Amino acid sequence: MTEEQRRAIPFAVRAALASVGMACFLLLLKGFAAWHTGSVAMLGSLADTGLDLLASLVTLYGVKLASEPADHDHRFGHGKAEALAALFQVMLITASAAGIAWRAILAFGKTAPTQDADFGIGVSIIAILATIVLLAYQRRIIRKTGSVAIMADNVHYQSDVLLNGSVIVALILDQYVGLHGADPIMGIIIALWLAWGAFQASSNAIDQLMDKEWPEDERARFIEVAARQQGIKGIHDFRTRRSGSHEFAQFHMEVARDLTVFAAHDIVEGVERALRKAYPKVEVLIHLDPEGHVDTDNPLVEADVTPHWFAKRI
Repeated sequence: MTEEQRRAIPFAVRAALASVGMACFLLLLKGFAAWHTGSVAMLGSLADTGLDLLASLVTLYGVKLASEPADHDHRFGHGKAEALAALFQVMLITASAAGIAWRAILAFGKTAPTQDADFGIGVSIIAILATIVLLAYQRRIIRKTGSVAIMADNVHYQSDVLLNGSVIVALILDQYVGLHGADPIMGIIIALWLAWGAFQASSNAIDQLMDKEWPEDERARFIEVAARQQGIKGIHDFRTRRSGSHEFAQFHMEVARDLTVFAAHDIVEGVERALRKAYPKVEVLIHLDPEGHVDTDNPLVEADVTPHWFAKRI
């Protein structure tokens, strides 16, 4: 683990603690508001906040576990704990969406309007402002760490801003305009939005658990840094993956056949230094090959693509 990764870990933990604190505050605030107004939309927002608290606690555990250094049984570290925490959040979001939708459907036949819309609107505005502050903090942490668990938490809280906005609309339409069906309709819209957010949040987590390759433009930039170094005759079998806030890259590097082991090692060291400088968060593994060597028994090797300045087989 690099020094920069060690420094980044506490930031992810702090972001998770901030999410827990925010969820506790909003749970108390919305619980009183839901009881006071009788709004289905507010009740749906309360249910979502309750699951937010549980999800934030799981996220906190996930990022703390992911920060643990590699050990005898986990040589690549514990980074995928973040992806598992993110998937747990997805399950909670999906369950919340289903419960809100069901409660809204049951409320369609009722004609009693909600009570004290001003109070419910005020609570929702406070919740929106507090959540915006949390989102800004989380985005800063994501830029520093790349944490997939905090990223999923951020997506969840983004939906909370829209959730609370929907509650405001529902209360206004229900109590001031007289559209008593607006409250359950907004509840269903909230449920659909949560379901969509769950689908989006699951994408990054599944990609990490399945060791999906980096995007092509990132791969190309990484290889360009390596290929600019002196002594390289070719690069092939380039593979990448992410695990929480950690990133891994490995490739085979070709050098002249007549080099001594000492000289070849110097070239590898130079490439590693250049990559550490350009990509301090990436753990790099380089396998040395003599020029022209082909791994014929490796099914992942594709046809050569050879620009004028280096050979690349990806």
